[in-house]
Amino acid sequence: MFENLTDRLSATLKNVSGRGRLTEDNIKETLREVRMALLEADVALPVVKTFVSQVKERALGTEVSKSLKPGQMFIKIVQSELESVMGDANVGLNLATQPPAVILMAGLQGAGKTTSVAKLAKYLTEREKKKVMVVSADVYRPAAIKQLETLAEEVNVTFQPSNIMQKPVAIVEDAIEAAKTQFFDVLLVDTAGRLHVDADMMSEIKDLHAAVNPIETLFVVDAMTGQDAANTAKAFGEALPLTGVILTKADGDARGGAALSVRQITGKSIKFIGMGEKVDALEPFHPERMASRILGMGDVLSLIEEVERKVDKNKAQKLAQKVQKGKGFDLQDFKDQLEQMRGMGGMMGLMDKLPGMGNMTAQIKDQANDKQFVQMEAIINSMTPGERAKPEIIKGSRKRRIASGSGTQIQDVNRMLKQFTQMQKMMKKMSGGGMKKMMRQMKGMMPPGGAGPGGMFPPR
Repeated sequence: MFENLTDRLSATLKNVSGRGRLTEDNIKETLREVRMALLEADVALPVVKTFVSQVKERALGTEVSKSLKPGQMFIKIVQSELESVMGDANVGLNLATQPPAVILMAGLQGAGKTTSVAKLAKYLTEREKKKVMVVSADVYRPAAIKQLETLAEEVNVTFQPSNIMQKPVAIVEDAIEAAKTQFFDVLLVDTAGRLHVDADMMSEIKDLHAAVNPIETLFVVDAMTGQDAANTAKAFGEALPLTGVILTKADGDARGGAALSVRQITGKSIKFIGMGEKVDALEPFHPERMASRILGMGDVLSLIEEVERKVDKNKAQKLAQKVQKGKGFDLQDFKDQLEQMRGMGGMMGLMDKLPGMGNMTAQIKDQANDKQFVQMEAIINSMTPGERAKPEIIKGSRKRRIASGSGTQIQDVNRMLKQFTQMQKMMKKMSGGGMKKMMRQMKGMMPPGGAGPGGMFPPR
């Protein structure tokens, strides 16, 4: 996400970052480039005008002129204004009501409402420890009810049955009653979408909203529709008392126009952002972290949270102890690391959150392609337990068998073994106190007061 915008802004701001003095002329020149970058990212024009105006006003004031490092201060202003455009801070869900807290999901057809219901149900169950029920009031799309039932089973939450012969209001009222008697904390309601905003659709959802009086009314919108997302959100906001936005398919949006336009145009905060198709690919939206990523500064805090949540701590501890005792690092350990990395969004998902990675060349990005990691796993899966434990025995005939079994070439097997050997050497260094040294180096990437990321393996 924001790939194109990050590239443009990084190049533009690099020109001013090291300057000891900023003049009105070079500030205007830089802001012209910033303006073009935002427009190319499909950010709505009123948002761009306000943003550039705010940055200019602060940049020409004493804030920059009296700074010891004017270039750095200018970038700090840009970051601060980006945060302001997107909402200053994360706004959580308001669940402070007599249970069940009813959350109504609205949006156009194809925006990802049904999937977002399942993702939000999983998030509330696992991270907020809530007892969640889901129900579909979409009586127009034949497969909608069945789709939600399947997803509810996948994320292990209760599905309240409904059918296309019922009225949406009756469906939700029945679900509220069921949620009350079964002591559910939250009821998530999936509603019907249309291919475009129309009067009938708005009238129906207004009636549904009035009947069930939800504590949260979330607008689900596809990030890839750019500034159209903000315009659609505005239309829904005029019809419904929206409380927030869920931005979906953000991982496929290289521009970022929707994320930068929605809040200012609608006055509603983005509460969650969908970063993939998997049911756990929904994250709380943090404007300050997103601004950091847009400017190529990474998002170490989100990376730490992801490592804490997804890394198998027992496996990591056992591996650290094994390496420290000098028992070595074998191919099975290597495979475990690849699997854990895949669980955190793959190599590109991790690199996207590390500072400075926005300036990677296309060649390095290509080398970090996650397909290579899938291929490496396939190669290791084609090995016997003995070969995984003792990679040095893998010679000619074994390599041919492994390549054949994994659908790869012998040179692919050789490349994987070479990468494994490099990892093995790194692990040996860590066992001799190298981990502490590496952690000290990584501290330089952390925001003040932040904890160390810990990587794949816990520090000694």
